[in-house]
Amino acid sequence: MAFLVALVLGVVVGIGLVVAFAKSENARSRKRRALAATIASFARMTLEDSRKILPADVYPSWVVFARQQKLKWLNQELVKIWPFVDQAASELIRTSVEPTLEQYRPVILASLKFSKLTLGTVAPQFTGISILEENESGIIMELEMNWDANSSIILDIKTYLGVALPIQVKNIGFTGVFRLMFKPMVDQFPCFGAVCFSLREKKKLDFTLKVIGGNLSTLPGVSDAIEATIRNAVEDTLMWPVRKVIPIIPGDYSDLELKPVGTLEVKLVQARDLTNKDIIGKSDPFSIVYIRPLPDKMKRSKTIDNDLSPIWNEHFEFIVEDVSTQNLTVKIYDDDGVQAADLIGCAQVRLKDLEPGKVKDIWVKLVKDLEIQRDNKDRGQVHLELLYCPYDMKDEVSNPFDKQFTMTSLERTIKNTQNGTPNGSSLSSKTLSRRKEIIMRGVLSVTVVSAEDLPAMDIAGKSDPYVVLNMKKSKTKHKTRVVNESLNPTWGQTFDFVVEDGLHDMLILEVWDHDTFGKDYMGRCILTLTRVIMEEDYKESFPLEGAKSGKLNLHLKWSPQPIYRDT
Repeated sequence: MAFLVALVLGVVVGIGLVVAFAKSENARSRKRRALAATIASFARMTLEDSRKILPADVYPSWVVFARQQKLKWLNQELVKIWPFVDQAASELIRTSVEPTLEQYRPVILASLKFSKLTLGTVAPQFTGISILEENESGIIMELEMNWDANSSIILDIKTYLGVALPIQVKNIGFTGVFRLMFKPMVDQFPCFGAVCFSLREKKKLDFTLKVIGGNLSTLPGVSDAIEATIRNAVEDTLMWPVRKVIPIIPGDYSDLELKPVGTLEVKLVQARDLTNKDIIGKSDPFSIVYIRPLPDKMKRSKTIDNDLSPIWNEHFEFIVEDVSTQNLTVKIYDDDGVQAADLIGCAQVRLKDLEPGKVKDIWVKLVKDLEIQRDNKDRGQVHLELLYCPYDMKDEVSNPFDKQFTMTSLERTIKNTQNGTPNGSSLSSKTLSRRKEIIMRGVLSVTVVSAEDLPAMDIAGKSDPYVVLNMKKSKTKHKTRVVNESLNPTWGQTFDFVVEDGLHDMLILEVWDHDTFGKDYMGRCILTLTRVIMEEDYKESFPLEGAKSGKLNLHLKWSPQPIYRDT
């Protein structure tokens, strides 16, 4: 009996030890995996990320020493090879930047070329380094760089009056972050096929212009025009996502070159509560919208006179080249006529936050500076409707602004038309390919279901609300019945609008309080039709603009009747 008890106890204890050992090994394995993931995260961390997490004064001494030694070695090696880098880079800059200078050449100049270009004897100094990606496909790293150059750069400019001026670009000061990509990884030395480089972030770029043997101030406007041209050339040829590909081993590296990946449709709807920049009257706001800050890639809206809550309802289209890093920027200015426009505020939206093929309707707060993003002053808000359509999107939902046509509903209409129409005609492929654009004509059905939490406008703490519906372009109006003494009225009324151009029209719903001898304005909702055109049927609650509280519950339906315009 004792033997059996001892045997059972021994088995139990043995199993317990095995289980405990297994759990211990599993726990150690989880810790090792977590540590490996943490190390990998730190390896991908940029210099700015590390400074945010761990201030320099509390860095472990060995971390500081290792980083300093790495950068010290890198800078020493760069000094050694700088004469060769200067020779190669100077020629590369001349061949790549000079055509861009000609592209952005001011209209007051007949020609703008380099007559001399060397980067000087002072090598840049690297102040930070980070590895963003390291795998079988390649290595991506970023280097933070400071450069106070003694370059010798002379521009040869000629005016239409026949005046030739040699202009020296001097006192160049630069701080920024360069991104280097070593791709693809190969078996032969140096283990990668090509190097791509790009200016990921431009923190500072200062320089001065001087006429050799003369004074640039004798030609008014020339200095500012040349400076703007140089900055545009740097932006166009070096700033990310633009990248320069340098083959190291002969091969086809076209996949590393910059290629568009999609389009961004932007509807600049409106703004509200803008800061007034005028002493007398109100500001005259207009907007500048862009992804890349280049003259030919920036869009300007019309100016709305004397209005701090302007409605633009303008559509712009942009090419997207890198959705993971690019942003949409909106800057709103006060138009002062011949004088320089005053900045009211700016806003930015990250493209990676947009869901492909889905309309995003957002209000964005305006700030004074996009770099700081902290602004205690209320500068107003801008209302945007955004639709990102990747070129490789396989879903049925497409871009309704595409000139070659787009939407699922219209595709079904086109298919039905091709199969046969009531009058026996058909739509040939030749006609479809010749089509210039599609005007989104259709019937919009709006059901005003109810409202909630409306503000009290009467002395008794109630309101007598009704809704006025207005199509902005067609000027068609409808009105609901009045619901007496209610802050949560229910209407359940449906109204139909024949819309001639749905992609560029908008629906405005205003809520009013009915009084015996007048009416009081309570608030409004402004809707574009892009979402209902794409989805055909949806229900949504919309907050009232200009009211302390309240929202409208709506049900919208769209019945398309496409019109084709030939080229």
